[in-house]
Amino acid sequence: MKRENEFAVGLVVIAAFAIVVGGALWLSGAHLGRTEAVYTARFRTVGGLSAGDPVVLRGVRVGRVEAIRLASGNWVEADLKIYAGVQAPPKPAVIAASASLFGEWAASLVALDQLPNDPNIKQAIAEGGGGKWPGATLPDIGQLTAQASRIATDIAAVANRVQTAFDSEAVIELRRSIKDFGQVADRLAKVTNEQADVIGSVGSNLRQGSDVLAKAATTLQATLGRVDTATNQGQLATILNNSAATSANLRTASQDFRDLMDAAHKNQASLVRVLTAADSVMSRIANRNGTLGLLVSDSSLYRETTLTMIQLRQLLSDIQANPRKYFSFSVF
Repeated sequence: MKRENEFAVGLVVIAAFAIVVGGALWLSGAHLGRTEAVYTARFRTVGGLSAGDPVVLRGVRVGRVEAIRLASGNWVEADLKIYAGVQAPPKPAVIAASASLFGEWAASLVALDQLPNDPNIKQAIAEGGGGKWPGATLPDIGQLTAQASRIATDIAAVANRVQTAFDSEAVIELRRSIKDFGQVADRLAKVTNEQADVIGSVGSNLRQGSDVLAKAATTLQATLGRVDTATNQGQLATILNNSAATSANLRTASQDFRDLMDAAHKNQASLVRVLTAADSVMSRIANRNGTLGLLVSDSSLYRETTLTMIQLRQLLSDIQANPRKYFSFSVF
Protein backbone atom coordinates (compact mmCIF):
# COMPACT_ATOMS: atom_id res chain seq x y z
CA MET A 1 0.00 0.00 0.00
CA LYS A 2 2.85 2.34 0.81
CA ARG A 3 4.53 1.74 -2.58
CA GLU A 4 1.27 2.39 -4.39
CA ASN A 5 0.91 5.74 -2.59
CA GLU A 6 4.48 6.73 -3.49
CA PHE A 7 3.86 5.73 -7.11
CA ALA A 8 0.69 7.89 -7.22
CA VAL A 9 2.54 10.82 -5.64
CA GLY A 10 5.33 10.46 -8.23
CA LEU A 11 2.83 10.43 -11.07
CA VAL A 12 1.15 13.56 -9.68
CA VAL A 13 4.51 15.33 -9.35
CA ILE A 14 5.53 14.34 -12.89
CA ALA A 15 2.15 15.46 -14.28
CA ALA A 16 2.36 18.76 -12.40
CA PHE A 17 5.88 19.31 -13.73
CA ALA A 18 4.75 18.52 -17.27
CA ILE A 19 1.83 20.94 -16.91
CA VAL A 20 4.12 23.68 -15.58
CA VAL A 21 6.64 23.15 -18.41
CA GLY A 22 3.88 23.01 -21.03
CA GLY A 23 2.26 26.15 -19.64
CA ALA A 24 5.59 27.93 -19.62
CA LEU A 25 6.24 26.90 -23.19
CA TRP A 26 2.73 27.92 -24.20
CA LEU A 27 3.00 31.27 -22.46
CA SER A 28 6.39 31.91 -24.03
CA GLY A 29 5.05 30.94 -27.45
CA ALA A 30 7.87 28.49 -28.07
CA HIS A 31 7.46 25.93 -30.84
CA LEU A 32 9.47 22.85 -30.17
CA GLY A 33 11.07 21.12 -33.10
CA ARG A 34 10.68 24.13 -35.45
CA THR A 35 13.23 26.52 -36.83
CA GLU A 36 12.35 30.15 -36.16
CA ALA A 37 13.63 33.21 -38.08
CA VAL A 38 14.44 36.52 -36.38
CA TYR A 39 13.84 39.86 -38.12
CA THR A 40 14.49 43.37 -36.83
CA ALA A 41 11.99 46.23 -37.08
CA ARG A 42 12.77 49.91 -36.46
CA PHE A 43 10.39 52.27 -34.62
CA ARG A 44 10.50 55.82 -33.39
CA THR A 45 8.55 54.61 -30.35
CA VAL A 46 7.04 51.23 -29.48
CA GLY A 47 4.40 52.43 -27.00
CA GLY A 48 3.47 49.56 -24.69
CA LEU A 49 5.04 46.82 -26.85
CA SER A 50 7.40 44.58 -24.84
CA ALA A 51 9.31 41.34 -25.20
CA GLY A 52 7.07 38.28 -25.35
CA ASP A 53 4.15 40.09 -27.02
CA PRO A 54 2.71 38.26 -30.02
CA VAL A 55 3.43 38.97 -33.67
CA VAL A 56 0.30 38.55 -35.80
CA LEU A 57 -0.36 38.38 -39.53
CA ARG A 58 -3.96 39.03 -40.62
CA GLY A 59 -5.09 38.29 -37.05
CA VAL A 60 -3.16 34.99 -36.71
CA ARG A 61 -0.25 34.69 -34.30
CA VAL A 62 2.89 33.91 -36.30
CA GLY A 63 5.63 34.76 -33.80
CA ARG A 64 6.61 36.79 -30.77
CA VAL A 65 8.68 39.82 -29.84
CA GLU A 66 12.07 38.48 -28.83
CA ALA A 67 13.75 41.68 -27.59
CA ILE A 68 13.47 45.48 -27.67
CA ARG A 69 16.43 47.84 -27.45
CA LEU A 70 17.45 51.43 -28.13
CA ALA A 71 19.48 52.10 -31.29
CA SER A 72 21.47 55.03 -32.62
CA GLY A 73 19.69 57.93 -34.24
CA ASN A 74 16.82 57.94 -31.67
CA TRP A 75 15.50 54.66 -33.07
CA VAL A 76 14.00 51.69 -31.20
CA GLU A 77 14.72 48.24 -32.62
CA ALA A 78 12.57 45.20 -31.94
CA ASP A 79 13.64 41.63 -32.74
CA LEU A 80 10.70 39.63 -34.06
CA LYS A 81 10.94 35.85 -34.00
CA ILE A 82 8.75 34.42 -36.76
CA TYR A 83 7.66 30.77 -36.72
CA ALA A 84 9.00 28.44 -39.37
CA GLY A 85 6.78 28.02 -42.41
CA VAL A 86 5.26 31.50 -42.10
CA GLN A 87 5.49 33.51 -45.31
CA ALA A 88 5.84 37.23 -44.54
CA PRO A 89 4.48 39.84 -47.01
CA PRO A 90 6.84 40.69 -49.91
CA LYS A 91 7.45 44.21 -48.55
CA PRO A 92 6.54 43.94 -44.86
CA ALA A 93 5.97 46.68 -42.33
CA VAL A 94 5.26 46.37 -38.61
CA ILE A 95 2.52 48.24 -36.74
CA ALA A 96 2.57 48.11 -32.95
CA ALA A 97 -0.88 48.57 -31.44
CA SER A 98 -2.91 47.79 -28.35
CA ALA A 99 -4.55 44.37 -28.67
CA SER A 100 -7.10 44.63 -25.84
CA LEU A 101 -8.48 46.93 -23.17
CA PHE A 102 -6.22 45.33 -20.56
CA GLY A 103 -2.94 46.74 -21.81
CA GLU A 104 -1.88 43.87 -24.06
CA TRP A 105 0.05 44.84 -27.17
CA ALA A 106 0.85 43.08 -30.43
CA ALA A 107 3.00 43.67 -33.50
CA SER A 108 1.05 43.27 -36.73
CA LEU A 109 2.72 42.45 -40.04
CA VAL A 110 1.24 44.29 -43.03
CA ALA A 111 2.30 44.87 -46.63
CA LEU A 112 3.48 48.35 -47.59
CA ASP A 113 0.71 48.63 -50.19
CA GLN A 114 -1.94 47.74 -47.58
CA LEU A 115 -1.17 50.33 -44.90
CA PRO A 116 -4.07 51.95 -43.03
CA ASN A 117 -5.22 55.29 -44.38
CA ASP A 118 -3.49 57.21 -41.60
CA PRO A 119 -0.97 59.93 -42.52
CA ASN A 120 0.94 59.49 -39.25
CA ILE A 121 1.45 55.78 -39.90
CA LYS A 122 2.48 56.37 -43.51
CA GLN A 123 4.96 59.05 -42.42
CA ALA A 124 6.46 56.79 -39.74
CA ILE A 125 6.75 53.87 -42.17
CA ALA A 126 8.37 56.14 -44.77
CA GLU A 127 10.97 57.31 -42.23
CA GLY A 128 11.82 53.76 -41.14
CA GLY A 129 13.66 51.06 -43.03
CA GLY A 130 17.40 51.33 -43.48
CA GLY A 131 17.82 47.61 -44.17
CA LYS A 132 15.26 46.68 -41.48
CA TRP A 133 11.50 46.38 -41.43
CA PRO A 134 9.91 49.83 -41.00
CA GLY A 135 7.63 50.19 -38.01
CA ALA A 136 4.91 52.50 -36.72
CA THR A 137 2.96 52.67 -33.47
CA LEU A 138 -0.72 53.37 -32.97
CA PRO A 139 -1.81 55.22 -29.82
CA ASP A 140 -3.14 52.99 -27.05
CA ILE A 141 -6.51 53.19 -25.34
CA GLY A 142 -5.17 55.44 -22.60
CA GLN A 143 -3.82 57.97 -25.07
CA LEU A 144 -7.05 57.89 -27.06
CA THR A 145 -9.04 58.32 -23.85
CA ALA A 146 -6.87 61.25 -22.78
CA GLN A 147 -7.23 62.81 -26.21
CA ALA A 148 -10.98 62.25 -26.12
CA SER A 149 -11.07 63.82 -22.65
CA ARG A 150 -9.20 66.89 -23.95
CA ILE A 151 -11.57 67.11 -26.91
CA ALA A 152 -14.57 66.81 -24.61
CA THR A 153 -13.14 69.55 -22.38
CA ASP A 154 -12.64 71.80 -25.40
CA ILE A 155 -16.16 71.08 -26.62
CA ALA A 156 -17.55 71.89 -23.17
CA ALA A 157 -15.62 75.18 -23.10
CA VAL A 158 -16.91 76.07 -26.56
CA ALA A 159 -20.45 75.13 -25.52
CA ASN A 160 -20.17 77.35 -22.45
CA ARG A 161 -18.96 80.23 -24.61
CA VAL A 162 -21.77 79.66 -27.09
CA GLN A 163 -24.30 79.50 -24.26
CA THR A 164 -22.87 82.74 -22.83
CA ALA A 165 -22.92 84.46 -26.20
CA PHE A 166 -26.40 83.32 -27.25
CA ASP A 167 -28.63 84.81 -24.59
CA SER A 168 -32.30 85.72 -25.13
CA GLU A 169 -31.45 88.98 -26.92
CA ALA A 170 -29.02 87.20 -29.22
CA VAL A 171 -31.68 84.61 -30.04
CA ILE A 172 -34.16 87.40 -30.85
CA GLU A 173 -31.57 89.09 -33.06
CA LEU A 174 -30.81 85.76 -34.71
CA ARG A 175 -34.49 85.18 -35.43
CA ARG A 176 -34.79 88.68 -36.83
CA SER A 177 -31.73 88.10 -39.00
CA ILE A 178 -33.15 84.80 -40.25
CA LYS A 179 -36.44 86.54 -41.06
CA ASP A 180 -34.63 89.32 -42.90
CA PHE A 181 -32.58 86.73 -44.74
CA GLY A 182 -35.80 85.01 -45.78
CA GLN A 183 -37.17 88.30 -47.11
CA VAL A 184 -33.95 88.94 -48.98
CA ALA A 185 -34.13 85.43 -50.41
CA ASP A 186 -37.71 86.05 -51.57
CA ARG A 187 -36.66 89.32 -53.21
CA LEU A 188 -33.73 87.63 -54.81
CA ALA A 189 -35.99 84.89 -56.19
CA LYS A 190 -38.38 87.54 -57.52
CA VAL A 191 -35.55 89.44 -59.17
CA THR A 192 -34.20 86.19 -60.59
CA ASN A 193 -37.59 85.35 -62.07
CA GLU A 194 -37.89 88.85 -63.53
CA GLN A 195 -34.45 88.61 -65.04
CA ALA A 196 -35.05 85.16 -66.50
CA ASP A 197 -36.43 86.62 -69.73
CA VAL A 198 -33.51 89.03 -69.91
CA ILE A 199 -31.08 86.18 -69.40
CA GLY A 200 -32.91 84.23 -72.10
CA SER A 201 -32.62 87.11 -74.54
CA VAL A 202 -28.96 87.48 -73.62
CA GLY A 203 -28.53 83.79 -74.35
CA SER A 204 -30.23 84.23 -77.72
CA ASN A 205 -27.98 87.18 -78.47
CA LEU A 206 -24.98 85.15 -77.46
CA ARG A 207 -26.15 82.33 -79.73
CA GLN A 208 -26.59 84.76 -82.62
CA GLY A 209 -23.21 86.28 -81.86
CA SER A 210 -21.71 82.81 -81.86
CA ASP A 211 -23.29 82.14 -85.26
CA VAL A 212 -21.95 85.44 -86.59
CA LEU A 213 -18.54 84.61 -85.16
CA ALA A 214 -18.68 81.19 -86.81
CA LYS A 215 -19.58 82.82 -90.15
CA ALA A 216 -16.76 85.32 -89.68
CA ALA A 217 -14.37 82.46 -88.95
CA THR A 218 -15.55 80.69 -92.11
CA THR A 219 -15.09 83.90 -94.12
CA LEU A 220 -11.65 84.38 -92.59
CA GLN A 221 -10.74 80.82 -93.46
CA ALA A 222 -11.89 81.37 -97.05
CA THR A 223 -9.92 84.62 -97.18
CA LEU A 224 -6.84 82.88 -95.86
CA GLY A 225 -7.35 80.20 -98.48
CA ARG A 226 -7.53 82.87 -101.16
CA VAL A 227 -4.42 84.51 -99.75
CA ASP A 228 -2.67 81.17 -99.82
CA THR A 229 -3.79 80.62 -103.41
CA ALA A 230 -2.68 84.12 -104.35
CA THR A 231 0.66 83.45 -102.71
CA ASN A 232 1.09 80.23 -104.65
CA GLN A 233 0.18 81.93 -107.96
CA GLY A 234 2.38 84.97 -107.40
CA GLN A 235 -0.52 87.41 -107.04
CA LEU A 236 0.49 88.39 -103.54
CA ALA A 237 3.96 89.27 -104.79
CA THR A 238 2.38 91.43 -107.50
CA ILE A 239 0.20 93.15 -104.89
CA LEU A 240 3.24 93.79 -102.72
CA ASN A 241 5.14 95.17 -105.72
CA ASN A 242 2.19 97.43 -106.55
CA SER A 243 2.05 98.51 -102.92
CA ALA A 244 5.75 99.32 -103.05
CA ALA A 245 5.24 101.34 -106.25
CA THR A 246 2.28 103.12 -104.67
CA SER A 247 4.35 103.86 -101.60
CA ALA A 248 7.06 105.32 -103.84
CA ASN A 249 4.45 107.46 -105.61
CA LEU A 250 3.12 108.61 -102.27
CA ARG A 251 6.60 109.55 -101.17
CA THR A 252 7.06 111.50 -104.44
CA ALA A 253 3.70 113.24 -103.97
CA SER A 254 4.63 114.01 -100.40
CA GLN A 255 7.91 115.51 -101.60
CA ASP A 256 6.02 117.58 -104.21
CA PHE A 257 3.58 118.75 -101.57
CA ARG A 258 6.50 119.65 -99.35
CA ASP A 259 8.06 121.64 -102.21
CA LEU A 260 4.72 123.34 -102.81
CA MET A 261 4.49 124.26 -99.14
CA ASP A 262 8.04 125.61 -99.28
CA ALA A 263 7.14 127.73 -102.31
CA ALA A 264 3.99 128.93 -100.57
CA HIS A 265 6.05 129.80 -97.54
CA LYS A 266 8.45 131.76 -99.71
CA ASN A 267 5.54 133.58 -101.41
CA GLN A 268 3.71 134.11 -98.16
CA ALA A 269 4.12 137.89 -98.32
CA SER A 270 2.75 138.02 -101.87
CA LEU A 271 -0.17 135.82 -100.86
CA VAL A 272 -0.88 138.09 -97.93
CA ARG A 273 -0.90 141.12 -100.20
CA VAL A 274 -3.18 139.37 -102.70
CA LEU A 275 -5.55 138.29 -99.93
CA THR A 276 -5.51 141.83 -98.51
CA ALA A 277 -6.31 143.31 -101.90
CA ALA A 278 -9.05 140.72 -102.45
CA ASP A 279 -10.46 141.54 -99.03
CA SER A 280 -10.42 145.26 -99.89
CA VAL A 281 -12.21 144.62 -103.19
CA MET A 282 -14.82 142.42 -101.49
CA SER A 283 -15.31 145.06 -98.80
CA ARG A 284 -15.88 147.77 -101.43
CA ILE A 285 -18.33 145.52 -103.26
CA ALA A 286 -20.16 144.78 -99.97
CA ASN A 287 -20.24 148.52 -99.20
CA ARG A 288 -21.59 149.31 -102.75
CA ASN A 289 -18.57 151.37 -103.63
CA GLY A 290 -17.28 151.55 -107.20
CA THR A 291 -18.76 150.33 -110.43
CA LEU A 292 -18.80 146.64 -109.52
CA GLY A 293 -20.45 147.43 -106.16
CA LEU A 294 -23.14 149.47 -107.90
CA LEU A 295 -23.66 146.70 -110.48
CA VAL A 296 -24.08 144.14 -107.72
CA SER A 297 -26.37 146.24 -105.53
CA ASP A 298 -28.48 148.17 -108.12
CA SER A 299 -31.43 146.18 -109.49
CA SER A 300 -32.19 148.69 -112.22
CA LEU A 301 -29.17 147.51 -114.20
CA TYR A 302 -30.59 144.01 -114.10
CA ARG A 303 -33.96 145.25 -115.36
CA GLU A 304 -32.36 147.33 -118.11
CA THR A 305 -30.17 144.42 -119.13
CA THR A 306 -33.24 142.20 -119.28
CA LEU A 307 -35.13 144.77 -121.44
CA THR A 308 -32.10 145.10 -123.68
CA MET A 309 -31.94 141.35 -124.16
CA ILE A 310 -35.66 141.28 -124.98
CA GLN A 311 -35.29 144.08 -127.54
CA LEU A 312 -32.23 142.32 -128.98
CA ARG A 313 -34.22 139.10 -129.40
CA GLN A 314 -37.05 141.08 -131.07
CA LEU A 315 -34.52 142.77 -133.36
CA LEU A 316 -32.98 139.46 -134.32
CA SER A 317 -36.43 138.01 -134.98
CA ASP A 318 -37.36 141.01 -137.17
CA ILE A 319 -34.03 140.74 -139.05
CA GLN A 320 -34.72 137.10 -139.71
CA ALA A 321 -38.24 137.89 -140.89
CA ASN A 322 -37.41 141.04 -142.98
CA PRO A 323 -33.77 140.98 -143.91
CA ARG A 324 -34.29 143.37 -146.84
CA LYS A 325 -35.51 145.94 -144.38
CA TYR A 326 -32.07 146.17 -142.86
CA PHE A 327 -29.77 144.94 -145.61
CA SER A 328 -29.58 145.65 -149.37
CA PHE A 329 -27.57 143.61 -151.82
CA SER A 330 -26.51 144.64 -155.34
CA VAL A 331 -24.37 142.90 -157.86
CA PHE A 332 -22.44 145.41 -159.97
